[in-house]
Amino acid sequence: MEEGSEAQPPHPPNAEAVERPSPVPMDQDEGQEAAAEPMEDGEAAAGDASEAADPMEDGEAAGDSTPAAEPMEDDAPTSSPTPSAPSATAAVDDSTIARKRRRRKKQFPGMIPTAGVRVLRGSSSSSAHNAAHLTGVPRRRGRPPTSSSLRLARELDSEALIALAAGFPADSLSEDEIAAAVLPRIGGTEQANYLVVRNHIVALWRSNPLSPVAANAALASIRSEHAPLVAAAHSFLSEHAYINFGLAPAVLLLPPRPPPSFPPPSVLIVGAGFAGLGAARHLMALGFKVAVIEGRLRPGGRVFTKTMRSSAADYPDTVAAADLGGSVLTGINGNPLGVIARQLGFPLHKVRDKCPLYLPDGRPVNPDMDARVEAAFNQLLDKVCQLRQVIADGVPHGVDLSLGMALEAFRAAHGVAAEHEERMLLDWHLANLEYANAAPLADLSMAFWDQDDPYEMGGDHCFIPGGNSQFIRALADGIPIFYGQNVRRIQYGRDGVMVHTDKQSFRGDMVLCTVPLGVLKKGDIKFVPELPAQKKEAIQRLGFGLLNKVVMLFPYDFWDGRIDTFGHLTEDSCQRGEFFLFYSYSSVSGGPLLIALVAGESAVKFEQASPMENVEKVLETLRKIFSPKGIEVPNPLQAICTRWGTDKFTYGSYSYVAIGASGDDYDILAESVHDRVFFAGEATNRRYPATMHGALLSGYREAANILRAARRRAKKVDSPEKMDINVEVKVDVNGEVKDNVKDSNIDLDDLFRSPDAAFGGFSVLHDPATSEPDSVSLLRVGIGARKLGSGSLFLYGLIMRKNVAVLAAIEGDEQRLSTMYRDFGTKLVGLDSLGDAGESLISRIKAAARK
Repeated sequence: MEEGSEAQPPHPPNAEAVERPSPVPMDQDEGQEAAAEPMEDGEAAAGDASEAADPMEDGEAAGDSTPAAEPMEDDAPTSSPTPSAPSATAAVDDSTIARKRRRRKKQFPGMIPTAGVRVLRGSSSSSAHNAAHLTGVPRRRGRPPTSSSLRLARELDSEALIALAAGFPADSLSEDEIAAAVLPRIGGTEQANYLVVRNHIVALWRSNPLSPVAANAALASIRSEHAPLVAAAHSFLSEHAYINFGLAPAVLLLPPRPPPSFPPPSVLIVGAGFAGLGAARHLMALGFKVAVIEGRLRPGGRVFTKTMRSSAADYPDTVAAADLGGSVLTGINGNPLGVIARQLGFPLHKVRDKCPLYLPDGRPVNPDMDARVEAAFNQLLDKVCQLRQVIADGVPHGVDLSLGMALEAFRAAHGVAAEHEERMLLDWHLANLEYANAAPLADLSMAFWDQDDPYEMGGDHCFIPGGNSQFIRALADGIPIFYGQNVRRIQYGRDGVMVHTDKQSFRGDMVLCTVPLGVLKKGDIKFVPELPAQKKEAIQRLGFGLLNKVVMLFPYDFWDGRIDTFGHLTEDSCQRGEFFLFYSYSSVSGGPLLIALVAGESAVKFEQASPMENVEKVLETLRKIFSPKGIEVPNPLQAICTRWGTDKFTYGSYSYVAIGASGDDYDILAESVHDRVFFAGEATNRRYPATMHGALLSGYREAANILRAARRRAKKVDSPEKMDINVEVKVDVNGEVKDNVKDSNIDLDDLFRSPDAAFGGFSVLHDPATSEPDSVSLLRVGIGARKLGSGSLFLYGLIMRKNVAVLAAIEGDEQRLSTMYRDFGTKLVGLDSLGDAGESLISRIKAAARK
């Protein structure tokens, strides 16, 4: 389907082209925090060339120190810097300065809770202890550390920060590591040693992603007694694509891993965007058979680079590459797309800071007023933060309001932006916030609109010269993709899955659905059986917003190629998102290319007008800005207007947290169904939604989940136990397909919805065969509570029935956990690690439930 509608204005008069600066790559160590600028302007970050030091031997401290090239000099920002609240990335990039006005999100003091973000310090005893333990050098009590051990501690801390940038907790296991059972027990010295090993391997890979990291490379600097930890960490990191991923020649030459079963399981992937391509490539490396089914006639999804060419006789050689979808790369530190950019040798052009703003009549905004209004805008968001904290503290189950309603209430109450010009400037900031979320502020959740901010990847915004489809082409190379296949139906059962398109049907063992949230909300794909109610509710709760562009190729650069962005204020608040921000791509596109953004309510109205009408409006805006300066604005040689809202393969641009939704809904949407149907895409990534790197990471995540599911199925291949859902397909006399869904087994999650005992994050199922106090019960503990009371991750343990009442009488889950470990000896593990006693208990519980 065509992503944009072209408008061909009259050819301009002959004019001398202005010399355009060549693309200047950026230093990958630039220390600005980035926000995720998704569908429209940047769903990805590129960079992270962290150089790691060996934590087990003396050496130089590690850090993100491998540059791509020298950075272009930054212009001073027009408005005052916006103060940033601490986040998970702050520890990674301690040279962070104020967030640029064009960036997708802004953080404000008090907006983001940072509890739980732990960073190892150079003088921390934990780092020194880990170093001493792994190297066999004991710390002598009462004696100061040597300079060598201090250097070791600094190196270990730097490696922890590199792992933090890659998405790991600084000093604890990630949820994926717990689910993968990388250790037999959680906590203790063994976990501390594992973390040092894991961080070291991640740092080794980031120091040189052109060459795969072998397990023996990490083991070379670690005592041999810790070889099992190295093997566990290396296996986990490889399977989850934290290391040895991407498109470097040496990585591509790695032999595929042995498949989890024979014949190798087959996976059907719906959608050839970043999520689908990333998953497909990684699954193939893990030994799976893969087929990608794509409705469009090209890969990339919401990432599409269009080559624009002049048809005017006076400018026959004017050509430019225009990103109609994701364009600006954000957050280069720790970003997997940064690794791939480095592997492919893509230069990175840092988006320069200077972003002048212009009034409707073309006059520049007064800098003092600009700074004053921006500070007031930040204060309004501070007030909203305080309000939601009061609500959270005072209302047991919380209440959600519209972010726009709250901001307007505080603006009116405090008399902010009373003057007309001030109000126009405030509207510009509000439009910028709507652009960040692809939604009108009236639709955003006041409580959770910024739930992903603590996880933002640090680093600068940058452009990829030539466009982001270069990533797509490289990722798609060698992957079997079936184009022009519009998926209508996904059917799953105990024998596998069927994907039906409007042309043919595909059969596989599992299916990974990566279609945009807009398609799921529209219901264009039917799932048989229907998706679980909880997942359908999450799909409806989450928002899927809209952002559009007018992309114009001009005969020459008339807007000053020394800046990459400039803004425009509007008279009418209802039109504040109309062409409020312009991106200049003349430095990186190969031609004089200018892009106007349309956000908020204006993005919806934009699609109701003709392309020619929209182009004329943009030209009128540009002439108001530049004509008073004596600069003539020529007609464009070619123009394209995007219409993502009416694109049947997207129905919008990217996800946002709507009123009544929360970050939990991203997790729910990411959950698989019966280990047959899996989901990926930016709207399934709670930490990095609405970004290209979030989509790619979700694909890697699901590849690892599919591998784990395939291994479980391989273990049970000879078991008489059947899958929970059995689908029989029948055709009636009229030729219509009928589905007969049968319950053939009991699901453990269903049983825990009505447990025998529940308190805090704990729930218990007793052994139905006995009521003796010393009998064993099945305990489940939720890690990361959801608003519905379930957990985003569950751990299990076996506990005596008589001890359940003792735990229930204790106040607080932390105290319960402490008592359970210390007094009862109950350890929490993954469901597959309960042993024979646990499996026998679960069988008895399920057997009783069937009666």
